[in-house]
Amino acid sequence: MNNTDPAEALPSLSSLGDRRNYRDQVAHALRAALVAGQLRPGELYSAPALAARFGVSATPVREAMLDLVREGLVETVSNKGFRVTAVTERQLDEYTHIRALIEVPTVTALARTAGLDELEALRPDAESIVHAAKAADLIGYIEADRRFHLGLLALAGNRHLVEVVGDLRKRSRLYGLTALAERGLLEASAQEHLELLDALLARDEAAAAAVMARHLGHVRGLWATSADSGSADSAD
Repeated sequence: MNNTDPAEALPSLSSLGDRRNYRDQVAHALRAALVAGQLRPGELYSAPALAARFGVSATPVREAMLDLVREGLVETVSNKGFRVTAVTERQLDEYTHIRALIEVPTVTALARTAGLDELEALRPDAESIVHAAKAADLIGYIEADRRFHLGLLALAGNRHLVEVVGDLRKRSRLYGLTALAERGLLEASAQEHLELLDALLARDEAAAAAVMARHLGHVRGLWATSADSGSADSAD
């Protein structure tokens, strides 16, 4: 196990709001830390160490970790803790393919069906993504990005579709975002959210389809760049 306390890099649980459901809050924080690369593939993490950082007992941390096990994000290691699972390049390609099959036509159709007020209500999240990218606020970026994309898909009125894409997003978490943010590569992807929103508000289906497809390709490119830099499993 890594001698460095892995919990040191994690966000404080107190910053996540209501403390009534520690299990959900811890799971939420762990997913965000995993996506941001603060919990790394192949490394072991103990529930007591994570619990100490969050200021809670080990029980909700273990329960949260078991939720992540069911989602395929971590695996249990007997008598040691939990290991973050690696995502292969093939898996990332497959996840992106499925997302493109779902999201491009769904988002394109919103140019005809979504209300202008509903679309405009997503602008604060789109702007938050850009601000977070400029500030290299990875957790803020991840959270605003999730709210924007799932909120946009929710306008199609199919909650199962939103759940499927939400699951794919969790499974296709990003690695090496810190290095990418430092090089300014996240800003271009962040700006695409505003571009997409403007295309939808203009009722321009062709532009919306093009931006959405480019955005997914851009995100996949970020994954590939992260893998090339050694942030993902070398056997990918």
